[in-house]
Amino acid sequence: MASTLEFVQYAADQLSEAGTITYRKMFGEYGVYCDGKIFALICNDQLFIKITEAGKRMAPDLESAPPYEGSKPYFLMDDIDNKEFLTAFAIETCKELPMPKPKKAKKGIV
Repeated sequence: MASTLEFVQYAADQLSEAGTITYRKMFGEYGVYCDGKIFALICNDQLFIKITEAGKRMAPDLESAPPYEGSKPYFLMDDIDNKEFLTAFAIETCKELPMPKPKKAKKGIV
């Protein structure tokens, strides 16, 4: 079952105070970015955030699960209505993630 756009928009709104939140359709589901860093996935109307040491410290009992078959596990955010916690969790997670590598310029056709 694919995620609904309404769920994706709600999750993005709940994360909006963490930074510039954007999302992009990927493989039928969604990748979620904060200030250009991909830090979460939305699959089957569930929010999954990358596992980091900061996340483990903030929520040591948080369940982890793979967002899709064959994926490594992510934190499964079962309560996305708690905007304050979700924001703090996203901020701390993103601090540990590297900036994306710059994209190579496409070669022009001569």
